[in-house]
Amino acid sequence: MVEAQAKFTQGSLFRHISVMSLTASVGLMAVFLVDFVDMIFISWLGKAELAAAVGYAGAILFFTTSFGIGMAIAAGAVVARALGAGDAAEARRRATNSLIYGVVFGSIFAAVVWLNLSHLAALMGASGQTLDLAVHYLSIIVPSLPFLMIGMIGGAILRAHGDARRAMMATIWGGLVNAVLDPILIFGLDLELTGAAIASVCARLVIAGTALMPLIRSYGGFDRPTVANISVDLRPILAIAVPAILTQLATPIGQAYVTRAMAEFGEEAVAGMAIVARMTPVGFGIIFALSGAIGPIIGQNAGAGLPARVRGAFRDGLVFTALVVVVVSTLFFLSRPALESLFQLDGMALTLVFLFAGPLSLMFFFNGVIFVTNAAFNNLGHPFYSTIVNWGRHTAGTIPFVMVGAAWYGAPGVLIGQYVGGAVFAGIALVMARRVLTRQGAPEEAEPFARQARLFSLLHHRR
Repeated sequence: MVEAQAKFTQGSLFRHISVMSLTASVGLMAVFLVDFVDMIFISWLGKAELAAAVGYAGAILFFTTSFGIGMAIAAGAVVARALGAGDAAEARRRATNSLIYGVVFGSIFAAVVWLNLSHLAALMGASGQTLDLAVHYLSIIVPSLPFLMIGMIGGAILRAHGDARRAMMATIWGGLVNAVLDPILIFGLDLELTGAAIASVCARLVIAGTALMPLIRSYGGFDRPTVANISVDLRPILAIAVPAILTQLATPIGQAYVTRAMAEFGEEAVAGMAIVARMTPVGFGIIFALSGAIGPIIGQNAGAGLPARVRGAFRDGLVFTALVVVVVSTLFFLSRPALESLFQLDGMALTLVFLFAGPLSLMFFFNGVIFVTNAAFNNLGHPFYSTIVNWGRHTAGTIPFVMVGAAWYGAPGVLIGQYVGGAVFAGIALVMARRVLTRQGAPEEAEPFARQARLFSLLHHRR
C-alpha cells in the first residue's frame, strides 16, 4: 500500500501531472459540458431575458455548489486518513457521518438561500421579468442541493478509497441524463426555463445515486447512525470543512460582484457574460482539474523528503498550465464563427464572447497559477495561505479592477478588469509560493514530513 501511495516520487513529474489532470478532468467536463449545452438550448429560444436569468441564477448556484465542495473536501480528507491508518470501521463511520452532516447542513443552507431568492437575485442586478425568471429557475433547483451534496461527498469518499473511475462515472451519468432531458423538456414539452431546471434536478438525483451505489456494494456501505457516533466526528469534519468552505466561497462572491457590475450594461451584456462563464470551464476543465491533481504529487514528494521534486512538480504544473491555455485559446479563437452561429450572438453579447474567445482567454493562465500555488500551500502545511490568496483575488483583486475597467471600457472592461486583477494576485501568490518552496528543503520544514514518512513506514512493517 505504501509503495502505491508513493508512486509520484519516481518518474516524470510532467507525465504524472498530465495524466492526473487529464483523467480528473473527464468527470468535470461532463458536468461543465451539460451547462454549456443548457445555455445553447436556452439561446435558441431567442429570448435575451432567459439567458440573462440563467446568468444571474448561475452566480447563486455557484455559491451553493462551493458550499458543497468544501464539505466534500472535508469528507474525503477524514475518510482518507482513517483508511491510511488501516481502520476500515472508522472510515465507514466517518463516511456515514460526512454524508449525514452534508445532508443536514446542505438542507439548512438550501432553505436559507431558497427563502431569500428574490433578494439574492436582485442583489446580483436582476430586475423585472428577468428577476422573476431567475427566481423561478432557482426555486426549482435550490431544494435539490442536499442531493448534490450526497453526490459530491459520495464522490470524495470514492476518491479517498482510490476509486477515481467510479467517482468520475457518477458525474458522467448525471451529465448524460441532463443532456438527454434538456431538449425533451425545453423544446419537446415546451417548458423552456422550467424544463432546464427540472433536467438539472434529475441529473443531481442520478449523481447522488450513482455515487452511493458503489460505496454500498464495494466498500462496506454505511453504519447505522447513533447520537454518540455522529458527535465523534463533528469537530474533525468542521476543522477541515470551515476553512475549505471559506476558501471556496471567495470565488462565487467575487463572481457575484462581477455579475452585478455587468448588469449595469443591460441583459445582452449579462447574457454574453453567462455564455463566457460556461465556455470557461468547458475549455479549461483540465486546468480546474489540475488544482486537485497536482496536490497529491506535491504532497507525496514533500512527505518523502524530496524538495527538488516538490519544486519540479510546481514548475511543471505552471508549464502544463501555459501549454493548455495556449492550445485552448487558439481553439476558442478559431471557433469564433461557430460560436456566433451556435448561440445566435449579436450586439454586446457577441462583443463579450469574441473578446473572451481571443486575447482574454490567454489571461486564464494566471488563474491556473493561483490553482497551482493553492495546491502547493495546501500540501506543504500552509492551507490558510490559500484562503488569503483566494479572498484577496476575489475582493481586492476584483472590485477595484472591475470598477476601473467598467469606467474605461464599459461592459468589456468588466471582464478585462477581472482578469487583470487575477494576474496581479497570481504574481503575489507566486512570491508567497517561492518562499514556501525555498523553506521546503530546510530542516524545520522537512521534519514534519520526515515524521510522516517514519509513521507510514512503521504502519507498513506492522502489516
